[in-house]
Amino acid sequence: MRPLSESDIRRSFVNCSKGEAKRVNVPRDLEERPWDDLDFLGWRDPGAPERGYLVAERDDGGLVGVVLRAAPGTSRGFTARSMCSLCLTTHSGGGVALMTARRTGEAGRQGNTVGRYLCTELACSLYTRGKKQTAVGGDLEETLTVDEKIVRTRANLAAFIGTLSE
Repeated sequence: MRPLSESDIRRSFVNCSKGEAKRVNVPRDLEERPWDDLDFLGWRDPGAPERGYLVAERDDGGLVGVVLRAAPGTSRGFTARSMCSLCLTTHSGGGVALMTARRTGEAGRQGNTVGRYLCTELACSLYTRGKKQTAVGGDLEETLTVDEKIVRTRANLAAFIGTLSE
């Protein structure tokens, strides 16, 4: 992914108002992000931990930003294993949360949302590339190469983003 500026990020959001986009707490460490290893920029709002954000590049080079909300009680410290629907990384405890996103357009104004189980840290790209490991370890063994996992993660991300405007 190419490095993004704060203004790039704010202009990219498709499921919130311009005023809401102005109030998003954009990460202060953009220069330090591992851009070459990211399929999307994802972060949680430190001031409102139930909020998350992701910004991805479209095939045409444009950006699409999505405001997410973690469903209450989906990231509690239980012992069952859960799997992220983007990168297919399995986590124990609160490593996966149900994240919902308001749809775009009239559907979103009517309160319609879509949801996916995502890594709570939104660090799917790093898990996909083996740059980050789950806290407990014991990931499921896969026969896919890292490049094949990247293709799969990007396809899952595109499918999720595509559901916002259906």
